[in-house]
Amino acid sequence: MKPARILILLVALGAGGFAAFLASGDNNKEAPAPVPVVQIETVDVLVAKADIGMGQSVSEQNIHWQSWPASAANSNFVRKPERPEAVQQIAGSIARTPFLTGEPIREGKLIKANGSGFLAAMLPSGMRALSTEISPETGAGGFILPNDRVDVILTRRDREAEKATGVDTQISETILSKVRVLAIDQTVEEKNGQRVVVGRTATLELHPRQAETLALSRQKGSLSLALRSLADANAAGVREDDDGSVVVYRGEQRSVTTFKR
Repeated sequence: MKPARILILLVALGAGGFAAFLASGDNNKEAPAPVPVVQIETVDVLVAKADIGMGQSVSEQNIHWQSWPASAANSNFVRKPERPEAVQQIAGSIARTPFLTGEPIREGKLIKANGSGFLAAMLPSGMRALSTEISPETGAGGFILPNDRVDVILTRRDREAEKATGVDTQISETILSKVRVLAIDQTVEEKNGQRVVVGRTATLELHPRQAETLALSRQKGSLSLALRSLADANAAGVREDDDGSVVVYRGEQRSVTTFKR
């Protein structure tokens, strides 16, 4: 054999041995320790199995239990360890506000109708529902939707001014401020992307004294609804209770009694 071939063979054998040595060294290394898996504590929470609309009756078919991180399940949620029979207990309630699929059920957004109509069930304690006729001209062109806030404006003839001047005189005045629209005709919520509801009747949520004012004003002239800004929803206001007490409120929350007439 030629010396050159012998040299090449020796180099190849040396390289192979060196590679084998390196491979055996890797095999002797310890395998990395497994990363510990963090176990998150969970609890079963009652959630909406499908969308539940405002005024819709809740059934056992559209609610179910779902695992939630225990740290995120606050006291307002219905939890299975505390309420194992909640599905049967809540079935038949009426949703005062909509629930989306997967949203936790909160009993503050539900009410038991006990055979009453859903609108009566949705009314807060002490409030009344009264309807008034509207048209596109008197109802903001149909852009007023349920749960919007409106001012009620009365337009009437000013008899005193007519007597003094002999000229027909019309005046307008705001008789009610920031009242909630419960429904437009039979529509109580936005459906199927519908954002304009052109109806003939608006049902308003009113305090008893406000209901009397509206009923009397309908006999005096024509009524119009003025849509208020959404930013006004949480602004403070004043209204009178049944016992004559004047209370200060912010949004839907009664806060403090100021004085009694």
